[in-house]
Amino acid sequence: MNTKQLDRIHTGKGFIAALDQSGGSTPKALLQYGISEDSYSTEEEMYALVHEMRTRIIKSPAFHSEHILGAILFENTMERLIDGQLTADYLWEQKGIVPFLKVDKGLAELEDGVQLMKPISGLNDLLQRARSRNIFGTKMRSVIKEANAVGIKKVVEQQFEIGNQIAQMGLVPIIEPEVDIYSADKAASEKLLKDEISAQLAALDKDVKIMLKLSIPTVDNFYRDLMDDPHVVRIVALSGGYSQAEANEKLSRNDGLIASFSRALSQDLTAGQSDEEFNATLASSVQSIYKASL
Repeated sequence: MNTKQLDRIHTGKGFIAALDQSGGSTPKALLQYGISEDSYSTEEEMYALVHEMRTRIIKSPAFHSEHILGAILFENTMERLIDGQLTADYLWEQKGIVPFLKVDKGLAELEDGVQLMKPISGLNDLLQRARSRNIFGTKMRSVIKEANAVGIKKVVEQQFEIGNQIAQMGLVPIIEPEVDIYSADKAASEKLLKDEISAQLAALDKDVKIMLKLSIPTVDNFYRDLMDDPHVVRIVALSGGYSQAEANEKLSRNDGLIASFSRALSQDLTAGQSDEEFNATLASSVQSIYKASL
């Protein structure tokens, strides 16, 4: 584990940019960026276009370590180059931004009010490749739709079981049990979730380090005490479908919670913008999200 990167994520000011849309969500991300599905005909063309979009974001002067601590990539981006360097190396060596990798393979069908992660085939091989690409940590997402104690327990157990496997490989897992922001019983789900997370943290070996990526809680500062757990490097928040303004406003009310936004970061960026327009738009988003994360 890179101790300089660990210290930066643990104590630094800023937020984590989520640039990890994968196969299923890439067309939607490109459409938001102004590139329609009839602009490409193969998967490779689609991934090339999304890499151009991510490269434009990463190389922008607005995307820098003063405001951004880390960036989450997906596997295809990890294997591609920016100016002749692997993406993770470019992020750290040129930008001072810590690279993470999305490792989950998507969501299973809804059962017991939740969507578990699909089986992650070849995980050890992927983790070994990530280490060779100088990736610091990983991210994996489940979704909680209802305050179902059985389902929420399954989500947290699965996340921590795989998180332990990742930690044993020398990487820091971001555990992401997202609570649907539109859930009718969101606050009740968060109470059950917090209890299960606390139980799992208490069972970890003393040297294991993890991060948590959680929906912005209904009750302000609800997760504040989890930040003091010695296993927890940082707790970050997903935007979960809120607009950038809504997400920033809610985030700003939670001390110590920092952003890890995707759509809320890139919502106003388009392929047709000039570099000047693009960079100014991204700078405005970065600065507002950074301010909300302080």
